[in-house]
Amino acid sequence: MRPAHLLLVAALFWTPTAWGGLPENASGVGEHAAHWQPDPLHEYWDPGTYHRPESEAVEGVFQGEACLECHAGVTPGLVKDWRASRHAQVEPPVLCPACHGDDHQKLTFPTPQTCGTCHPQRLAQVEEEKQYGFPSHALAMERVVDAKHFADKPKAEVASCLQCHSVATKCDSCHTRHRFDPAEARRPEACLTCHSGPPHPDDEAYFASAHGRKYQKEGALWDWSKPLRKGNYATPTCAYCHMKDGNHQVADKAVWKFGIREINPTTAENEIKRKRWRETCADCHPPEVAPEFFRALDQERATAWGKLNTVERLLKSLRGDGLLRPSARERPPYPMDWMARLFPRERIGFFEGQASAFYNVGALERDYFEMWYFDNLGAYKGMAHGAGEMSQRFHQRMDAAAQSLGAAAERLRSKGGETSGIDWKPLWLEGEYTRFNRDHN
Repeated sequence: MRPAHLLLVAALFWTPTAWGGLPENASGVGEHAAHWQPDPLHEYWDPGTYHRPESEAVEGVFQGEACLECHAGVTPGLVKDWRASRHAQVEPPVLCPACHGDDHQKLTFPTPQTCGTCHPQRLAQVEEEKQYGFPSHALAMERVVDAKHFADKPKAEVASCLQCHSVATKCDSCHTRHRFDPAEARRPEACLTCHSGPPHPDDEAYFASAHGRKYQKEGALWDWSKPLRKGNYATPTCAYCHMKDGNHQVADKAVWKFGIREINPTTAENEIKRKRWRETCADCHPPEVAPEFFRALDQERATAWGKLNTVERLLKSLRGDGLLRPSARERPPYPMDWMARLFPRERIGFFEGQASAFYNVGALERDYFEMWYFDNLGAYKGMAHGAGEMSQRFHQRMDAAAQSLGAAAERLRSKGGETSGIDWKPLWLEGEYTRFNRDHN
């Protein structure tokens, strides 16, 4: 019997756990590693850290042809995707052992470093993002596992974070595995799988823009096999602007850092970033368009931060007078946060770390968080992507939030901090999540 046939017979009796498994004693990683333990899916989200081959798997060392012959019956979809990939078209073809190994008891899940053995330039570009700090794809996993609420909240709530943040630890976030088609990654849907929803409404912004509307009308007719170069596409997609010429380093043009941090837009660093943007815009637009675009964006940011700073001052004034409820002393701190235990303090805004504490706040702090993180972000993303009407709509939401917070502050002051009759929610003093944490974390 041929080796492939032996492998196929063995596979008929193979259980899913034979591919690999997360060790029962696996520990967490990151700043708060001692406070959480990975779930089985971490093996797929962070294979370099958590994947372990299954010693009870099919025995034997196999060449690629044997892998294909067996898996055509076991996992035909994967083999079909591979046959349609560029890996299958080159000579010699890139077969299964190149990515997974050839010893069936030591098979591995590919990591970016695995892909980098053949694509060193792309891996180097991804790694280069780290010098720009957050946000970046290369630091996405580090960002999530270092967050205090990741370790403290029930895993069912934070598991979804890893589906996108695992872009740092595997390449199939953008390229569907086994086919790894660049044409697929060039379409906006490849990016919008993660860049969507209130925390980063890039999907809404892009499709509300002239670029996105043209794509929706004509994109199905375009030849997506063409590289991301000038003249190849009638309108830009996410990858065209952020990954021009296929550059996998996407952090070198981030002028406003997601819009949630107030920064000086006229620094030497930002002047260099704006120059890069002007060069990208000039592929399709006259030279005077990009500077005008940035003037509008700068004005929008100045307006937004004027509103946010007014509300921040209001909340900090309430805090200074001891009127915020529940106060930091009235709610449980993160278990691993010794500083909060010794010096409890209500956090307001980016520089006080509210982004890492937005689950453990009172009603007014939460309302401001949503104004700052969601409404402000929508206003920024709309303007940054050429969707002015969307930006205006989110500015209206910011105005409504500011008015509501101002009215709540007046009620608190008129009652001298007395909270009876005032709608405030002690989010973590009681409730389903707090009870779950007491019992399971």
